[in-house]
Amino acid sequence: MAAAGDRVVTSQDRTLCGLCRPERLLDLIRRFTVFDGGIRKVARHQQVFAVRRAMDTVKQQDMNGGGRQGGVIWHTQGSGKSLTMVMLGRSLTLAPGMENPRMIIVTDRDGLDKQTKATFKSCDLEPVRATSGTHLLKLICDKTPLITTIINKFDTALRKSQVIDDDRNIFVLVDESHRSQTGRYGGHSRMAGKMRRMLPNACYLGFTGTPLLKLERNTLSSFGRLIHHYTINEAVADQAVVPLLYEGRLVQQQVTGEGIDRWFDKISVGLTDNQKADLKRKFSRMDALAKTDQAIRAKAFDISEHYRQHWQCTGFKAQLVAPSKAAAVRFKQVLDHLGHVSSAIIISPPNNPEDNEEVDQDSKDLVDNFWSKMMKQYKHEEDYNREIIEAFQGSGDPGILIVVSKLLTGFDAPRNTVLYICKLLKEHNLLQAIARVNCLHEDGNAKQEKQFGFILDYEGLLGEPDRALTTYSAFGNYDPADLQGTVHDIREEIRRLPQLHEQLWDLFKPVRNKRDMEQLEQHLGDDSIREAFYERLRAFSRCLHICLSSDNFWTSSTRNKLMQ
Repeated sequence: MAAAGDRVVTSQDRTLCGLCRPERLLDLIRRFTVFDGGIRKVARHQQVFAVRRAMDTVKQQDMNGGGRQGGVIWHTQGSGKSLTMVMLGRSLTLAPGMENPRMIIVTDRDGLDKQTKATFKSCDLEPVRATSGTHLLKLICDKTPLITTIINKFDTALRKSQVIDDDRNIFVLVDESHRSQTGRYGGHSRMAGKMRRMLPNACYLGFTGTPLLKLERNTLSSFGRLIHHYTINEAVADQAVVPLLYEGRLVQQQVTGEGIDRWFDKISVGLTDNQKADLKRKFSRMDALAKTDQAIRAKAFDISEHYRQHWQCTGFKAQLVAPSKAAAVRFKQVLDHLGHVSSAIIISPPNNPEDNEEVDQDSKDLVDNFWSKMMKQYKHEEDYNREIIEAFQGSGDPGILIVVSKLLTGFDAPRNTVLYICKLLKEHNLLQAIARVNCLHEDGNAKQEKQFGFILDYEGLLGEPDRALTTYSAFGNYDPADLQGTVHDIREEIRRLPQLHEQLWDLFKPVRNKRDMEQLEQHLGDDSIREAFYERLRAFSRCLHICLSSDNFWTSSTRNKLMQ
């Protein structure tokens, strides 16, 4: 063999050489392999490079000469950001020269804090979750090696004591750092200042799953620099997430002036003429009309039919984003009345507002009655959340989960495939929401493969996304390059259908009479032709399923062409 000359180097050779060199393979085993809930997981390339660059960064001294250099890791949603934090924590622990490193994992929401602790614990790490500002202060004073907390606990901790820990071997990993470190988010940015006052020499490492707004580039200056980024385009190419298909969905709502007047009279009872005039100006906007019963009934009927016809009994689920708690309850009432699809609601208690809540008494009573019913059934809010979420993540009911703002961030349910948006969202909130449906689903029991996440927009957030996303107000404050490949117009799939149809029939060109089923069957007797037929039929069927679920298909020239 050697005498015949050099052998051609193949891509497989390069992969084996790159991956299985002893020093690299041993490093992967030692630092980049975790057991997540008993399942062995090996880091993807973006996790390896992010951790390595982070380790190189923290070894440098910051420009002020106090602590270590920090920075931001921007990895798109669904790409394993939480496990990257776990692997970074392990690398810090194992790094030579790091004297008793301590880690504090900071989030800005209680649900994310619980989820972060659960992730670390499932990977055989034992974080202590700060239950209060006083508890956080004690954990820091006791030099607890691994702490999770929400950022507002630093405020309480500083009010209790002016303790300052100037240890430079404290590493603060801030999740969703774009929200908690910038002036745009008001109170959170003040909390960030107090956190840095208590831990002046700590090394701050920010993690974010969404691009940074132009006005929020100071997130980078707050942490140091951009350590590593992994965009949605890269994640889709690596098959780490599924691409997102977007469709603007408008329904006939028959909103009449008389109906609006009756609705307005009901919510303005007891107000003065001036107050009514002011309220009418506010409610003349489209988002106010979207909360009326009439609009909800129209959208709920369309959602029910769409899910029933195209997703029910496939093993896949959907989320419906409602504009308020009262609207969420009304959506469920209509869906239950129609009786075709099962649904459940996850909201916060009545005394805990989510975004812009409705203030009329009927809406308040509706939410209060719903919450009382849930507490009677589940006893505690935590049990209510856990049981409904577990049911939604499973293969049974409910098919549709109705939310307002909860579960739009950091919530992973691989079966979740369709997002019905009935609420005005923009920027980070919109990007976080649509990423709820881009997770891979690897359950072999599903009746079809998850190829896409589907975004059905009932609010006209993007209109027709055939231009750069930054031309729409919902994404206008982002750099265009950061959003490339975020969503795709469902019309792209509709345009593919005729080509797939022609490719399917091309296999039968040698058959003289294409209406003779016997000749067609005999032609498929050849194994290679039959395998090619199965492959092309699967591709056509998948695309056809997508097209049939879209309103755009029924009015397109593609449909007319196929019907001829």
